[in-house]
This record gives sequence, C-alpha cells and structure tokens, in this order.
Amino acid sequence: MLVVDVEASGTSAEKHSIVSVGALDFANPTNRFYEECRVWDGAHISDEALAVCGFKREEIISKNKQSEADLVRAFLRWSDGLQERTFAGQNVSFDRDFLRAAAERAGHTDWPFAHRTIDTHTLCYMHMVKRGMQPPIDPKHRRSALNLDAVLNYCGIPSEPEPHNALTGALSHAEVISRLLYDRKLLPEFSQFEIPWGI
Repeated sequence: MLVVDVEASGTSAEKHSIVSVGALDFANPTNRFYEECRVWDGAHISDEALAVCGFKREEIISKNKQSEADLVRAFLRWSDGLQERTFAGQNVSFDRDFLRAAAERAGHTDWPFAHRTIDTHTLCYMHMVKRGMQPPIDPKHRRSALNLDAVLNYCGIPSEPEPHNALTGALSHAEVISRLLYDRKLLPEFSQFEIPWGI
C-alpha cells in the first residue's frame, strides 16, 4: 500500500491546487515522502482550506516554493520504487483525484495508479460492525460520522493535531490501517498508545 495524504487549496481537484503531499510505503514505513509547493497559476484558494492545513496565502503563492508540477513529478519518481502502490488513506479518493489532476496539468498522461483504493473509513466501519458495534451516524445528515479523528480515537490514538499536516495525516492513516487490519502497532510515533480491543 501507498499511504497518502494531500493538503490542498480547496476541495475541487480541477479548480484548486495541491499545497503539500505526505506519503509512506506501508511495507517499509521508514520510506516516506513529504513536499510542499505553490499553487498553480489560476488555482482557486479557499480561506477555509487554508485554515485546515495552516498555510498562509503568501506561502502557497511564493515563487520560492516548487511548482505543483514539480511536486507531482517528485512524488511519481518516489513512488516508482514501491512494490505495491495501491493508494490508502482516509477518504483517499480525494487525494487520488488531486494527484491525478496535478499530473495531468503537469503533462503526465500515463497515470500509473489504479482507481481502486483502500479507505480507512471503510476499514473502521467494517471493524466496528464485526465487533457488534454500531458505527456512529451524523444525525443531521444521516450518514457515517467516522471522520479521521473518530477513526483514530476508535484505534486508541488521540485526534490529529491542528492545523493538519500531510505527513502527519499519512502517518495516522498508516497506523490505523495496521491496527484495523493486523491488530498491531506500526509506527514509533504512536507506540505509546495501546490498541483498545483485545488481541
């Protein structure tokens, strides 16, 4: 698995830009990737998105940062050495779509990744059901309330620090995947937090 997290200037892969990418190789979790970039010329910028990821507008338009195209090229080079590149993460279709749109903007027509992904939301929902638990439901919207913090808490880990950081997000996704699929801890960053279900 290629565990990945993208921070972006908004929620639309076509209108907004990547501002940072964090990733790691699940089979070799010391093999990590983290880079930041400026937004592509003409990209929309949402103040709400910046509040989530903690970047300032002047940071993400700075010519001192590499372009989104350079970042996605670096990510593609890094990921090329992985044995298994199925994207995994929380709501990872968001990350996949942003990376694909960035690659297309950069002129890469040979997209090497599959449409299929592994989503921590689904893993956690299934884990809860198999333990006889009712996954939490957002009463207003009548849909699953298993956001990343809820998944982390279920797995015995405190909520993700704010503002969000792409590498911290990727590490969080990898740790919950290990706990949910294999009932074991994965990363030293989370070793002090016990798995709350019996092993």
